Amino acid sequence: MHKTKRSSVNSNTTKKLKVEDDEVKEKHADEEDADLAEFANPVPWQKIESEELDCDYALLFPKEEADALFRKLEEEVVYATEEAQVQVFGKVYSIPRKQATYGDAGLAYIYSGVKRLACPWTPTLEHIKEKVTKTTGQTFNFVLVNYKDGLDHMGEHRDDEKELDPFCPIASVSLGATRDFIFRHRDARGKHAHRNIDPVKLELAHGSLLLMNPPTNTFWYHSLPIRKKVTKPRINLTFRRILISGKKCIA
Repeated sequence: MHKTKRSSVNSNTTKKLKVEDDEVKEKHADEEDADLAEFANPVPWQKIESEELDCDYALLFPKEEADALFRKLEEEVVYATEEAQVQVFGKVYSIPRKQATYGDAGLAYIYSGVKRLACPWTPTLEHIKEKVTKTTGQTFNFVLVNYKDGLDHMGEHRDDEKELDPFCPIASVSLGATRDFIFRHRDARGKHAHRNIDPVKLELAHGSLLLMNPPTNTFWYHSLPIRKKVTKPRINLTFRRILISGKKCIA
């Protein structure tokens, strides 16, 4: 009798411990799911790879939301009114596009010899930044806004300035007309090319996000060629993480 009773108690205790253990595991699983939901918004990523090139591409916003964001940005973003210029190999060239820079207070970014001060985030830019952060798990404090039509272009360059956090990817959000985007390896460019590495060509669609992971911008140049048949405009938002502070933006 005594043995039977003790065996019964042990069985009940074992069942109770198992139930409690299952509840603890379920609670931890729920907490992990909550963390993932908070810091990452799963999207169908497309991996784009080549030698020393590592990118991820996804449609971040559905068409209706992307349309609404485009309209809001046209109302909110204030572009530079003077003709923008860049310095390349000691020569100064006009930039065939409208540009604006926004970000956290006190940030500045030097691009092609031109210092760009960050103006305060607009509500729509803040919203897009938060969506990019939740999707990628990366934080960004600065964005370069470019407004282009089919005749506007962007020459080959690398986003490798010293102000950028070298361990943080660069996130490029496209709204508006679909445009070609071309990567070319630094060893396969121009007259002094000494390696045969094929360029990588992408189409950046309306509402898309391109994540350029390290060491892509160390080894690959990227460009946006002229497309005369593209008549509709495009807004590109390039989110960066800046390390060096500059002066505050003067409105």
